[in-house]
Amino acid sequence: MNSIPIIDSHCHLDFAAFDQDRERVLSNCQTVGVNNIVVPGVLANSWESLLSWSKRSTAVHCALGLHPVFLEQHQEEHLHTLDHLLKDKQVIAVGEIGLDFFIKKADIKKDHEKQIYFFKQQLSLAKKHDLPVILHTRKSHDATLQLLKKYQPNGGIAHAFSGSMQQAKQYLDLGFKLGFGGMLTFERSRKLRQLAKELPLDAIVLETDSPDMTVEQHRGERNSPEYLPYVLAALTSIRAESADKIATQTYENTRSVLALPL
Repeated sequence: MNSIPIIDSHCHLDFAAFDQDRERVLSNCQTVGVNNIVVPGVLANSWESLLSWSKRSTAVHCALGLHPVFLEQHQEEHLHTLDHLLKDKQVIAVGEIGLDFFIKKADIKKDHEKQIYFFKQQLSLAKKHDLPVILHTRKSHDATLQLLKKYQPNGGIAHAFSGSMQQAKQYLDLGFKLGFGGMLTFERSRKLRQLAKELPLDAIVLETDSPDMTVEQHRGERNSPEYLPYVLAALTSIRAESADKIATQTYENTRSVLALPL
């Protein structure tokens, strides 16, 4: 086991998949060195409980946002609620927000327009409250980057990054870090592993995106933040730095970009 603590920069530990064993998972995380977990909100009806939980646990840090995949559930009034809740100093970022052009809908044009509207509004709120953002970006890097350049939020994380090196550099120039998770543990992810190898270490943060996108060692199972050391091991296997060096730097990358009180 790695001797340096690590941070899961993206984990949905508030999802129902963890309802039966959430405390056990948190305990296991401490055992394997995952002592801080960032939990991004995705729906308005989850924000209050997530915020309350983060106030009770020193290990849990919350972000609040309206996820593009749940577009049908988002209402205009949720933006007003978000504006109010972002005043709470416990909220570390606006997220998970972004654009998902992978999912095909009957009226794609209308769907994309609505996604863009909610993304723009949340970027404006992030700017207003001087908060970083946690991005969900699928098949939409160019559109996302265009809007980030326009609204200029206070940096953040491009979660589950799988774009090109050219796109990666644009995110870095805008003050973002790039999240890498379970896909790194699969040797077939050659393009992703090559990108993670070539990026500067100060560009990278570790994540699990639990309960989704599990590691190769637990293929077919629910993903968990306690599996983050497998992501660290995979990154260590393709880079020149030691596991301790990577753990230390990715910890600092996450702490600094999200201004975590650690």
